[in-house]
Amino acid sequence: MKAIWKGAIGFGLVNIPVKLYSATTESSLDLDMLDKKDHSRIRYQRVNESKGKEVAWKDITKGYKVQGDYVILDDKDFAGASPEKSRIINITSFVEEKEVESIYFETPYFLEPEKAGEKAYQLLNEALKKSGKAGVGSFVLRSREHLCLIKPYQNFLLLNRIRFAEEVRSTSELSAPKKGKPAASEMKMALTLIDQLTAGFDITKFKDTYSTDLMKLIKAKAKGKKITPPVLKVTHRRTDDLMAQLKASLKKAS
Repeated sequence: MKAIWKGAIGFGLVNIPVKLYSATTESSLDLDMLDKKDHSRIRYQRVNESKGKEVAWKDITKGYKVQGDYVILDDKDFAGASPEKSRIINITSFVEEKEVESIYFETPYFLEPEKAGEKAYQLLNEALKKSGKAGVGSFVLRSREHLCLIKPYQNFLLLNRIRFAEEVRSTSELSAPKKGKPAASEMKMALTLIDQLTAGFDITKFKDTYSTDLMKLIKAKAKGKKITPPVLKVTHRRTDDLMAQLKASLKKAS
C-alpha cells in the first residue's frame, strides 16, 4: 500500500510519527461509460474555458476568485495556512465511541507508526484499549480540514474521518410519521421478531452479492444469451395488515 499522508499524532506533548493509508477498497464492478450509438468509450477532459483546448494535470493550479480576480494557490500556500494542522493529527479529547452518532462517520484509514514513534504508538494503542475510549482530533488532508476519531483496530490504530455538525442536513424538511403509539399486541410481536433475529455481528457473513449477480449477467450477455429479468414491485399494504405481516414474519423466522 502507498501512504497518502505523513505526519504525526499529537497526544498531549507526545508526537507520534505516522503514515496514513486508505483502509478500504471498492467491491463494485469498474464499469466504463460508452457512447450509446457506437459503444466508443467516453473520456473526461480538462478543457481551458477560453481556448477550448485540453490542459495537462501538470499545468493545472487552483485559485479563489476575489473581486473578479483569482488568487492563485499552490501546495506551499495550503500547508502555510495552518502548518501544524497540515502535519499533526492533534487529539484534543477522548470520548466513548458510542457517543458519536453513525451519521457523522465518513472514511476509515489505517495509521502505521514510523520507527521513531513505535514505542509511543504502542502506548497510545494499549491505553485506548484499556480505557475503552477513542481520541477525537483534527488534521488537514488534501487542502481540507477533517475531524477524526482514533481507536484501536487489531494491532494498529484506525482513524475514522467524521463530519462536522454543519455538514449534516436537518430533518426539518422531512415528513415525520403521524403521532400515535403502536398497539401493545403489535409492539409485542415486533419485539419477539427482533429477539428471534438477534445474533452476534459477523461481518464476514455479508457479501457483495449484487456485483456477483451482475457479473453472471454480463457473462451470459457476452455469450449471446437473452436476459429476461424478473419484475419486482414494491407493495404498499394498508396499516391494518400489520399484525398479519408480523405473524407471517415470525413464522418465517422460526
